Amino acid sequence: MSETTIDSLDLYAKAEHLLGIEEATEALYDLYRSELDSYDIKTLLDVGCGRGGFMRRMESDGVLCKGVDLSALMVDECKAQGLDAECVDVSQVSGKYDAVVAIFDVLNFLNKEELLRFLEAVAEKLNDDGVFIADINTLYGFSDVAEGTMSSENENEFLSVDASFANDELHTKFTLFVQDKDGRYTKYQNTIVQYFHKIKSFQKLPTLKLVDKQTFSLYDTQDKTLLIFKKK
Repeated sequence: MSETTIDSLDLYAKAEHLLGIEEATEALYDLYRSELDSYDIKTLLDVGCGRGGFMRRMESDGVLCKGVDLSALMVDECKAQGLDAECVDVSQVSGKYDAVVAIFDVLNFLNKEELLRFLEAVAEKLNDDGVFIADINTLYGFSDVAEGTMSSENENEFLSVDASFANDELHTKFTLFVQDKDGRYTKYQNTIVQYFHKIKSFQKLPTLKLVDKQTFSLYDTQDKTLLIFKKK
């Protein structure tokens, strides 16, 4: 068995299909799409675009989409589908958009300082009167839903996930074993850190106004909050 060093986000990309989140992801896509129907959206920037599922949906509605993700593996999959995606930070994106979205915990991967810089960059990418939509985990979502252990496997892969929540931080250790065609295993391991953010963190931003928030249930009772911002 060999062990390979891998970026935490690329490890997540390699293990995502073993996490059983397809139904939750589709539910989030439906929610975002429904919210965006309230606005006249012609261009959209998907931050943390993953494999491009939401961009494909919005492009089918006639919206011109661009995606960015810090996982090169995710971006490569988007490009293979003909989607416009880059492995860059949102601050490096050119152009402006009618809407920006950050789907499935993207904001929770940022600490307080990173979050403020991220939101400032998002505002810069919005057209006047543009809308930004994101979701975050509630405290209950972290402490009662995300925390714990799980494992999953298929014919040639085994994944172990161990998540611990303390001091407003969720540390999730991913250990993935992948068997090659010669029967040998490669071990990939890394820890992803997510941060709990209180709603008040979003209420007095200099460039974005929080115009709506909706607590909803994705996996369990009231484990997520949807945040909707307009550019000031």
